[in-house]
Amino acid sequence: MLQAADREKQSVALISVAAAVGLAGTKLGVGLATGSLGILSEAAHSGLDLVAAVVTWLAVRVSSRPADSKHSYGHGKVENLSALFQTLLLFGICIWVILEAIERLIWYKVKVEPSIWAFGVMVGSIAVDAMLSRKLAQVSRKHNSQSLEAGALHFSIDIWSSVVVLIGLALLWLGGRTGLSWFQYADTVAALSVAITAIWMSLKLGRRTIADLLDEVPPGLSDKIAAALCLPGVMRISRVRMRRSGSCTFVDAVLCVKACISLDQSHAIADAAEWEVRQVLPGADIVIHIEPAH
Repeated sequence: MLQAADREKQSVALISVAAAVGLAGTKLGVGLATGSLGILSEAAHSGLDLVAAVVTWLAVRVSSRPADSKHSYGHGKVENLSALFQTLLLFGICIWVILEAIERLIWYKVKVEPSIWAFGVMVGSIAVDAMLSRKLAQVSRKHNSQSLEAGALHFSIDIWSSVVVLIGLALLWLGGRTGLSWFQYADTVAALSVAITAIWMSLKLGRRTIADLLDEVPPGLSDKIAAALCLPGVMRISRVRMRRSGSCTFVDAVLCVKACISLDQSHAIADAAEWEVRQVLPGADIVIHIEPAH
């Protein structure tokens, strides 16, 4: 039976899939009707968000499976792989937008019609993206889910990219009213700025995802765990290891204590050590090994 946390993660992931379908379809229709590269790039982003949302939904379903004989640490790494896949998708679509924008700036011109529908779909998109980003971010923080965090990042990128596209459309409309010819490039420049910034965000997300896949420990976390393990009766901390798998962090530590203490005292020190580590990493899977100091 699914835990409450898994049900909540899957529910919000499924909502993001439904919303991404509506956004991608609406933007694509308006973008093709108006010829706006800015809106078409947004449609591509929303299409990417749809793929990412489906991948996220599948990832949280698989990651919720319990550990088995082949996956003794569970299936949490599926969430990390999902985040990496989303990063590569985002990077690829941004490259396409940049190449298309360069062609429009240098080789050919596309007439863009900044209609009321174009403005309307972008305003509506901002509202939906803001709601989804906020909800995904809340659930990702609550359950420490990197896959949902990546989904929240996708939708948050869409918020400010939609604002940039709106500005481009507004300048395009103003150019048509004032006769200033250079305003005709506003939509393309807006798309370029969206793509370049999104590439930077995708590289940042990719760096974090690869770090988790390689079991890299966040800066300063080892020191915090070591400080938490400096308990009365502990003579020396022999080893501390950590790895993250999806929403779960695994910690194992070897503590050296006086050889003369009893088994009950050793057990009490181990319990205290687990409690202290959980104050730093709530929900962590912790294994404390006690051995005599020599």
